[in-house]
Amino acid sequence: MDKKEIENREDVYLLVATFYDKIKEDDFIGPIFLKRIPADAWESHLQKLTDFWESNLFFVRKFKGNPMKAHKDVDKDFDYSIYQEHFGRWLQLWFETLDENFYGAKANDAKERARNIASTLFFRMFDAKPKETNS
Repeated sequence: MDKKEIENREDVYLLVATFYDKIKEDDFIGPIFLKRIPADAWESHLQKLTDFWESNLFFVRKFKGNPMKAHKDVDKDFDYSIYQEHFGRWLQLWFETLDENFYGAKANDAKERARNIASTLFFRMFDAKPKETNS
């Protein structure tokens, strides 16, 4: 596929779907997603995340949800075993997907927003961990 600029929802969906194809194949973070998201729920999950990223990149008001609560719940369900390395891998795959498929201002915005989102989620999840798991 030729690289292109991120111009619309279809491009955002392509980014999200391609990214999560990589996630599902990843030995490190893939099992977290595959265990948490049932096979028959992937398409609705991709649509919700397309709403999220479309809202972030194009400032439309489509996304409904609470990413912070969702991520804290996942961490709790995995016995508070999600750490900075998991977010690092998530960012690596996100950047890789962007670099392989897109260029331009929106692609750069997607990287910067992902960095900010990952650090915010990580720090707030870390603060929410039971104190004995923080050491």
